[in-house]
Amino acid sequence: MHDIVKNLLSIKNEIQSNSSKAEIVAVSKTFPINKILPLINCGHIHYGENKIQEAVNKWTEIKRDFINIKLHFVGKLQTNKVKFALPLFDYIHSLDSIKLADKIANEQAKKKFKPKIFIQVNIGKEDQKNGIDIENLETFYSNCTKNFDLNIIGLMCLPPNDKNPEIYFSKMKSLSDKINLNELSMGMTNDYIKAIQCKSSFLRIGSKIFGPRV
Repeated sequence: MHDIVKNLLSIKNEIQSNSSKAEIVAVSKTFPINKILPLINCGHIHYGENKIQEAVNKWTEIKRDFINIKLHFVGKLQTNKVKFALPLFDYIHSLDSIKLADKIANEQAKKKFKPKIFIQVNIGKEDQKNGIDIENLETFYSNCTKNFDLNIIGLMCLPPNDKNPEIYFSKMKSLSDKINLNELSMGMTNDYIKAIQCKSSFLRIGSKIFGPRV
């Protein structure tokens, strides 16, 4: 068995032992497709990328050959790249502005394809991070669903690096419950156990599966 498959199975066992059914998004950015194929061949379907051109080059043919694969955009999505993101990406984890919502709405109407979308929340109120402020979240969500017809399935966050993530994950769960969303995208290699304990449903895990990035 290939090492990255063993790594994935080890994480799955941890998730199950915490009574969670969270999906693992294997963040495959920077890794060539030959490094990812062992996971694809063992049946794993969720993968994350953060650069549009890299994803187009890597995944266009693979997704034709493996029709069950679900591709997740996990980086900052520039409005001028939305036309390339749809329909390649099944999920977008980083909706962070009305301008981007409008662009996605226009593109999904053209392509007749509605991606599943997470609203990125600036849960730590950090100036250097993107995301919707907590106090604007309900209005933003309503706008996205009613005026732009977006398929908002949940919330996503990147907690502050220097603080206990559990505090922020717990806040995210409360926000999610308040607006009746079912999915939470939170938890990465260093904090995914705390994330699933706060009911995260999608974990964005890269280096613990694939090893260090070069």
